[in-house]
Amino acid sequence: MQNHTQLPTGLSFSYETERLILRLPSTDYLREIHDFLYRNRSCFEKYEPTAPENYYTLDFQQTLARCELKLALKLSSVRFYVFLKEDPSTIIGTVCLHNIIKMPYFTSEVGYKFDASYQHHGYAREALSMALSVGFYGLGLHKIFARCMPENTPSKNLLHATGFFEEGIERDSILIQGKWEDHIRYAILNPDEIHS
Repeated sequence: MQNHTQLPTGLSFSYETERLILRLPSTDYLREIHDFLYRNRSCFEKYEPTAPENYYTLDFQQTLARCELKLALKLSSVRFYVFLKEDPSTIIGTVCLHNIIKMPYFTSEVGYKFDASYQHHGYAREALSMALSVGFYGLGLHKIFARCMPENTPSKNLLHATGFFEEGIERDSILIQGKWEDHIRYAILNPDEIHS
């Protein structure tokens, strides 16, 4: 899918960190995307809006991968799938810059999720730091937001460790599995604040 696609300035198909490879969505690794989402379904669903009934099918994920690449080409949302360098066929997470607004605000929101088997090894922090660098340096963003539920301690710790600061509580802000839930809103203002 990537060979004939021209990306906008400031964006690449993949990025590398010390231990990870971050790649834009591609139907070339559709089965890996599906496997990642399906094996972590119960872990992810408690923090996410209700997914469509056919979300965990290969057909849906194929359509979604194509759609996400189109959004990246428009610079309105950029999702990366995270692979280990030592095992480049297994997805261990995803990080996404979404709701990208260029003029006049130059802002975005970041989201992420990581395989339960690969948590507490610093991979999420490493991938999030790279995504923030892409946002600030590659896309020219000024401020990046994040939201997490108050009881999601691992996510709060990750955001603090990466350099985000709390802006406040948004009451009943996101519908999660049929219930309106509070979320803490975080922000990071410039690349000098990123703690990798």
